[in-house]
Amino acid sequence: MATAYAFDSYFVTPEELQEALRKNPLPSTSTSQRIIPLSAASFPPDDARKGIDAFHECRIPSARFFDLDQAVDKETTLPHMLPSARDFASAMSALGIRKEDVLVVYDTYQLGITSAPRTAWTLRVFGHTKVHVLNNFKLWMENGYLTESGEPRNITPSKYPVPELDITKVAGFFDVKAAVLKYKQGAAGSQVLDARPYGRWAGSSPEPRPGLISGHMPGSISVPLPCLLDPKSKAFLPADQLRRVFEEKGVNPALPVIVSCGSGVTAAAIEAAILVSRYIPEDELKVYDGSWLEWAHRVDPSSGLVERFE
Repeated sequence: MATAYAFDSYFVTPEELQEALRKNPLPSTSTSQRIIPLSAASFPPDDARKGIDAFHECRIPSARFFDLDQAVDKETTLPHMLPSARDFASAMSALGIRKEDVLVVYDTYQLGITSAPRTAWTLRVFGHTKVHVLNNFKLWMENGYLTESGEPRNITPSKYPVPELDITKVAGFFDVKAAVLKYKQGAAGSQVLDARPYGRWAGSSPEPRPGLISGHMPGSISVPLPCLLDPKSKAFLPADQLRRVFEEKGVNPALPVIVSCGSGVTAAAIEAAILVSRYIPEDELKVYDGSWLEWAHRVDPSSGLVERFE
């Protein structure tokens, strides 16, 4: 099978994607690899805007929309938890995506980088290896590259195979609890990195979900998402600068890392930054799917498993 295009990095610049799409335009009925822009437009729980509306308002031509709020575990009340393998395959089939397609996931131009890394991580967890993150749609817009709006054209469904979940990329509640207990015992274990704003991590600012206590797992390291991004473009910093951020935050490159956030979305941005900067090996890196929302619901605040610096 012919390869349509190969990107050098997990992060793809607008210039690289624009050139790739120029050489390999969609729609295509070719049996070779296709390059498909995949919108992961999503907004925080305290933001009334909807990802699908942003997709209809402005998108990369021929893009498809992966709904991060719908492709989820239907058996839990926690948002954004990984879907079953069968539900994932159904979502991909409905989007007309094939296993061999090259997918470039992107965010809204309003926020820069938020949910695209989570969607890209989800794709990789389910074995779709040809995945990249656009860095970013805001710059795509500012560069004046083509966009379209309105209802997308009809998509011919595919028959995406039901994959196996790569559990080595996923951390659960008990993985995080083990890391926290090791820290409290003074032993070396997995480091927990938290992408939420510092105030929520410290416990001095409220969570956006009503009734949810703020604070953090003991021993966790605050790595707020904005510190990984350029303040103007909202794109990821270059790899050497990302490494410097992790060094300044005191992240030990010799120890495994579990990344967390509010509900498992922006945590994947830390995962992506670590991958690109090669700060630690990929097989030493996991995303806590339930993140703070699950942790705060499952632990007793008086148990010593929640810290606050009010």
